[in-house]
Amino acid sequence: MSTELKNNETHHQAATLPVVDGLKVGIVVAEWNARITEALLAGARQCLKDNGYPDDAATVVHVPGTVELTYGAAQMARSGLFDAIIMIGCVIRGGTPHFDYVCEHATNGCAMLNATGEVPVIFCVLTTDNEQQALDRAGGVLCNKGTEAAEAAIKMAAFKHGFAQS
Repeated sequence: MSTELKNNETHHQAATLPVVDGLKVGIVVAEWNARITEALLAGARQCLKDNGYPDDAATVVHVPGTVELTYGAAQMARSGLFDAIIMIGCVIRGGTPHFDYVCEHATNGCAMLNATGEVPVIFCVLTTDNEQQALDRAGGVLCNKGTEAAEAAIKMAAFKHGFAQS
């Protein structure tokens, strides 16, 4: 979801998203960079609420960091309890290659879960050069990527249910 294309749009209008009866979304959130990840989580929860879903439509679990998101999402997927899962994390570039390894791990993990699993997994991991860029994407001037992730989760849950019924 390109920020540039989405910046001036309203993301969480109920009329633009499908309705999924009994929607259950699993959200796994990294504790690292909690200021950012909790803001992304708040955006996701608000999107669900704004679209008529009750608070219990989302089950939230926390893991230590972005590398652990894949394991958390895999466990949620294996439970069979969720229509979609959102991985929320934030990696801010530092002075070592660690940034690249963490980003690659999270990206590949999410791709693997989507390619081999039964539950759509939404990638909401900010990979930024500095904290301000992350804040801009977590409710700042560039909207809230958590909101966009919840929108994608709703759409993919509807896709999953529609595809299964075809």
